[in-house]
Amino acid sequence: MTIDEIRQEIDRLDSELLRIFNERATLALRIGEIKKGLHLPVYDPAREKRIFTRMKGENPGPLDDQAIVRLFERVIDESRRLERIMTNQERN
Repeated sequence: MTIDEIRQEIDRLDSELLRIFNERATLALRIGEIKKGLHLPVYDPAREKRIFTRMKGENPGPLDDQAIVRLFERVIDESRRLERIMTNQERN
């Protein structure tokens, strides 16, 4: 493959990641609505730990487990931030 072909494949994957990130965020918002109705906190450290453990167990590389955890920490942090924003907007 040429550099341009590889970059096109990266662009395709980036577009797919964007779709997946937004789909995940939509689902996180739905969970946030349920948590709000049940008066549960947005932050669930046990759930996050299970996610990290599962992702490390499924990680085939070449990214090491610490990189995978950092990536998922960021994704989860943004989902949590979005949940908090939406919850605050509903109160106003």
